[in-house]
Amino acid sequence: MSSPPTGGARLLRVDPLSPDRAAISEAAAVLRSGGLVAFPTETVYGLGARADDAAAVTRVFAAKGRPADNPLIVHVAGVDDLGRLAAALPPLAIELATRFWPGPLTLVVDAAPGIPEVTVGGLSTVAVRVPAHPVALALLAAAGVPVAAPSANRSGRPSPTAAAHVIADLGDRIDVVVDGGPCRVGVESTVVDARAAVPVVLREGAVSREQLGLPDGDPGAGEDAAGSPGTRHRHYAPRCAVEIAPPGGGPARADALARVGRKVGLVAPVPAGGDVLHLAAYADARELATALYGALRSAEEAGMDVVVIESVEPVGLGRAVMDRIRRAAAG
Repeated sequence: MSSPPTGGARLLRVDPLSPDRAAISEAAAVLRSGGLVAFPTETVYGLGARADDAAAVTRVFAAKGRPADNPLIVHVAGVDDLGRLAAALPPLAIELATRFWPGPLTLVVDAAPGIPEVTVGGLSTVAVRVPAHPVALALLAAAGVPVAAPSANRSGRPSPTAAAHVIADLGDRIDVVVDGGPCRVGVESTVVDARAAVPVVLREGAVSREQLGLPDGDPGAGEDAAGSPGTRHRHYAPRCAVEIAPPGGGPARADALARVGRKVGLVAPVPAGGDVLHLAAYADARELATALYGALRSAEEAGMDVVVIESVEPVGLGRAVMDRIRRAAAG
């Protein structure tokens, strides 16, 4: 039911706005039979397996090299599916699902009986979301099963925002890659514990604290939140060093490193001079989020020694972007 591919992953290219039904049906059949399918969401590409098949989910952990105590996000086709995965539906979960789904918000609730332990990382809770991407929604509807899907990359690597990133990391480890073009958001979903009266942020993401109505500076549960996917282990790091520069200081720092013989890439609103490779420009946190992971991978491909990233103000989406940049810089 859950055997590894004998060759490379099958690549299915689809129109992201109007995905081909035959391709979606093929990928859905692979999911139903216990295979691994990478697919685009609005945030990053996910590596999917049917969430109720322990053997299939175990293959996800093996393909990624993901620690077994790191729970997965279960993707579903609609709000109604939340009730089939939750032991109970707290009022806050219903409110947030109604407001933000489909969208980049993951809700943590008490898990219903029968969800495989491997899917929830041995916890009593389950993390659920409805993605806001036509390809993902079509695939989930066609599969007819909940799909556990972390980011479709090797653990610790920058998350994939294009099918080429998935193939580079996992092409010989999974069954199908559905190529629906680049991801428009570029950073992962916000993870919220929805069991209390007010949301508790377990992982910063594409839905900001401001959108959730939380006060600025609210600490949430901290970066080691046990109930959240993607918080307790090394994440987002490229195979080169990452330095953070203050606003306006990126080009000068990049130039200084280049003058001492370093091969330098720069992510900043304006380029540097000399031999510095300008990997991405951005006007605001939204554009930086979209470009960030692709820029880190481009730096690797170009053989950079270091990437200098000019910071943005850590408010709104900028809070999640700076979280990812700090983690990349930590290695």
